[in-house]
Amino acid sequence: MIARNESPAGDGEPTRILYCRCAYAKVVPADVKEDVLQSLLESGANFEAVPDLCEMSARKDPRLKDWASSCGAAATDSSEPNSDPPVKIVACYPRAVRWLFHAGGAPLPEKGVDVLNMREESAAKVASALGVPAVAGTPSEGESS
Repeated sequence: MIARNESPAGDGEPTRILYCRCAYAKVVPADVKEDVLQSLLESGANFEAVPDLCEMSARKDPRLKDWASSCGAAATDSSEPNSDPPVKIVACYPRAVRWLFHAGGAPLPEKGVDVLNMREESAAKVASALGVPAVAGTPSEGESS
């Protein structure tokens, strides 16, 4: 499924959301992954969930090129210099995600993509960046879990 959601800026431009379950490396805290996924599901947002970007990169999955090309096209089409990136990738470290796409033969452009880091950010902060409400009971920034 190609994921499309109204952009949080409310400008009518679709935001594509790619959610990585990080199924094999187990480096993202399980509670953060599950809370972000639940936030997306409860919000009704359209998104594409993939089992593991690391594995997709190793297999050179052609979907990586689809995602990378939509980032570049969206960045070219954007007339607003400060608008929200139209593609949001929910995974781990931005530098790692960029490297995975590059290694998979689909380098991400500099503009048009926002990588949200579930390894270091709270589920509430990631949900906010996606423009969806956090799951009830999800600790916000600064709260302990």
